[in-house]
Amino acid sequence: MVAPRPDTAFAVHDPLAAVTLRLTVNGAVTEVSVEPWTTLLDALRERIGLTGTKKGCDHGACGACTVLIDGRRVLSCLTLALSARDGAITTIEGLAAPDGTLHPMQRAFAEHDALQCGYCTPGQIMSAVAVLAEADAGRPSAATDPAHRVTGRAVLDEREIRERMSGNLCRCAAYQNIVAAVREVAEATDPSRP
Repeated sequence: MVAPRPDTAFAVHDPLAAVTLRLTVNGAVTEVSVEPWTTLLDALRERIGLTGTKKGCDHGACGACTVLIDGRRVLSCLTLALSARDGAITTIEGLAAPDGTLHPMQRAFAEHDALQCGYCTPGQIMSAVAVLAEADAGRPSAATDPAHRVTGRAVLDEREIRERMSGNLCRCAAYQNIVAAVREVAEATDPSRP
């Protein structure tokens, strides 16, 4: 057996070299060059220029960086940009309609004054949008009444909303208004909800 020549044996890839990815963000495909360790949060803010998603704790503890990937909420500070390349990413900038009409959750947060300083608001809104989708899909939370765990849609009462939103911190303590905003949108999208 003949050993391969050194110049043709294997292409050596530098694991620390930047890679170019195609990310689908808010419906648009964007090419971005990132190092393998770049978080989705940093790619969105520093490489793509979408600064609505906030960097709060950078440890996954506050929820300020929440975005949706394929409709499911993720903490973008803990998600590598490379791992998001096959998903549809939605940030707070992508919730409003193209004509600027606010998403119902954005409108409800404004109407209920569910913000004070506003820093956590993008993550809160993204989580709230996901809460409705999770409840509609019948995904239970720790607070879900056992009677509703098998029957489908989760009942979004105050206790359920608080549990499902518990991964998002508001240092200004606008929690009552946040719960009211989420509940209003939940009831508007399904009047049978309590």
